[in-house]
Amino acid sequence: MIVDCAIYRDGRRTDGPADFSDALDEARAAGDAFLWIGLHEPTEKEFELVSSEFGLHPLAVEDALAAHQRPKLEVYDDSLFAVIKPIAYEHESDTVSADELMVFIGDSFVVTVRHGEGAPLAAVRRRLEAEPEVLKHGPTAVLYAVSDAIVDHYIDVAGELQVDLEELETQVFAPNATGDSKNTAARIYTFKRQVLEFRRATVPLAAPMARLASAGVPFVHDRSQPFFRDVQDHLTRANEQVEGLDRLLSDILSAHLAQMGVRQNDDMRKISAWAAMAAVPTLVAGIYGMNFDHMPELHWIWAYPAVLLLMAGAVLSLHRLFKRRGWL
Repeated sequence: MIVDCAIYRDGRRTDGPADFSDALDEARAAGDAFLWIGLHEPTEKEFELVSSEFGLHPLAVEDALAAHQRPKLEVYDDSLFAVIKPIAYEHESDTVSADELMVFIGDSFVVTVRHGEGAPLAAVRRRLEAEPEVLKHGPTAVLYAVSDAIVDHYIDVAGELQVDLEELETQVFAPNATGDSKNTAARIYTFKRQVLEFRRATVPLAAPMARLASAGVPFVHDRSQPFFRDVQDHLTRANEQVEGLDRLLSDILSAHLAQMGVRQNDDMRKISAWAAMAAVPTLVAGIYGMNFDHMPELHWIWAYPAVLLLMAGAVLSLHRLFKRRGWL
């Protein structure tokens, strides 16, 4: 499905032929123009028309159709192929999901292929059209603008995750927290899965951005290195944030498990204390319940209440001892 198709000449959008094949010929004939085609989840038949006209490499075409690719940058004879994974953050469910965006740039053309509903490129296209000085740099400007918008959104999502992590940390370490330990551990693990999904999008993108920030990449404008270095700097910041989140989650999980161990030890001490207090009267009652004729004070008239007082006194003494030591 073709979302948008336009020719850009001297940094400005112009009306061109409806057929993108004629539009590409017109852009190449102009010399200072390029064609930008945006597609959203195209079928194999739809994309075959585009790939045949633009001479896209079959391996890159296969990756663009199949999706589920790692962020990467590949150079072919007639085009440069980049894969970037936009991140979408759902505020209601506090979940992170990754979509995919493929960018082909070559001689006077840009083809963007988007999979998923996140990160629509309409806003990027409008922003570029409002900055003709940037758009004059041709297809490289599109690759830069797309990368910059996606990486900046990484930082925004990392900030949202940081807020969620602080809320989770407050709940886990609250002085009077009485939540289910299994549910808490499950929440921490689920959060860690969200961070892992985030890292799968950001960490592998570091190498492609570093390559674009260096000189000598085919189909990339010679003066674009400072722009891609800026994107690389923002990506490094996002990676540092997400790595910090991952470390904090591991520390929170370890601390939560240690906290559960301390609580279990407290419970075991309480159980042991109550068992000890129950054992004393049981011992005395068991001794006096044996069938012997000659036992101390067996026929004494006050023997029964004395034994009861003895058991009560022993239990109270143990209770006071355990209370003083913090077992109860």
